[in-house]
Amino acid sequence: MNQIPVTFFYNFDCISDCARNHVMHEFAANGAKHLVLTDALILKMMADRNLAATLQKEMAQNGLTFMDSHAPFGKYLDLNCPLPEARGEMIARHKLTLQMIASMGVKTITIHTGNEPAFPEYPLETQFDCVKHSLDELLPLAEKLGIVICIENIWFQINTPERLLAIKAAFPTDALGFCYDAGHANLMDNGRHCPDSNAFKAWGEVPPSFDDRILEKMLPYVVNCHLHDNNGINDQHRNIGHGNINWDHIAGLLKTAPALQVIQSEVLPVTSNEPVREICQAFARLFRQNP
Repeated sequence: MNQIPVTFFYNFDCISDCARNHVMHEFAANGAKHLVLTDALILKMMADRNLAATLQKEMAQNGLTFMDSHAPFGKYLDLNCPLPEARGEMIARHKLTLQMIASMGVKTITIHTGNEPAFPEYPLETQFDCVKHSLDELLPLAEKLGIVICIENIWFQINTPERLLAIKAAFPTDALGFCYDAGHANLMDNGRHCPDSNAFKAWGEVPPSFDDRILEKMLPYVVNCHLHDNNGINDQHRNIGHGNINWDHIAGLLKTAPALQVIQSEVLPVTSNEPVREICQAFARLFRQNP
C-alpha cells in the first residue's frame, strides 16, 4: 500500500482559470503529490489545444503531477448511450480523450457505463449491449496507448458489481479494469434503511439489490478507487469520517487489491465545503502514509 499513489480531485469547473494555480499550491502545501485530471479539465482541453501544456506547467511549478483521469460523462457521453445519432460522437470524444491523456502521461481513466433511466424507451439489456459495443471500439486504442479504462459501480441496475463482472468476463484484456467507488457502494448498502435513498429512486419499481460485499466482488480487478463518504442516502462526496462508511474495512481490503494502481480522493472540496488541508490529512491517516 505504501507504493500506491494517492491523488486528489478538485472541482476545477467551480473556479476561474486564474484561481487554478492557487488551488494547486494549496494541495502541494498540504503534502499532496498528485491531482486528478478531471472531466471538467478534459472538456476545456478539447476546446483549447494549448491548455494541456499550460496545465502541465502549472502542475510542475507546484511539484504536482496528474496521476489519473475521469472522462466527460452524461446522457450522450456514457457508454450505454443507445441513440444511433449520438453514439458516433460519443465514441469519437472518448477516443480523443484517450489520446489527450496519453500525451500527458496519465495511465488510468474512469468512464461511466451510464445509468439506464436516461433512456427509458430502451430496455436494460439493449443498453447493456451498448456498453459492450462501446468498449469494443475503445479498448483497442487504450491497449495501444497503454491506458486502463476503469468502469465504476454506481447505484443503478446497469452498474452493479455483477454487471461489471459480466463486462470484464467479455473483455479479459488488462486495458479494462474497475474503479471501486466507496460512496456509491455505501448507497447500495446503507441505503436500504431509507426509502428516500438514491438507490430506491434509481431502481424505481424494481427492489434494489442491496449488497454489503461490493468491494470484495470487484477487488481482483480494481485498478482505481474513488474514496469519499456519505450518509448512505445521498451521493454527498464528503470527506472520510463525515458519513457512515466503515473505512477500516475498506482500507484493509484495498491493501490486498492485486491490480490497484492509484487511490483517489473523490471528495468534492467546493460542493461539500471540505477544506483541502483536512482532506489531505484524512487520507494520510487512513493509509498511514504521506498523501
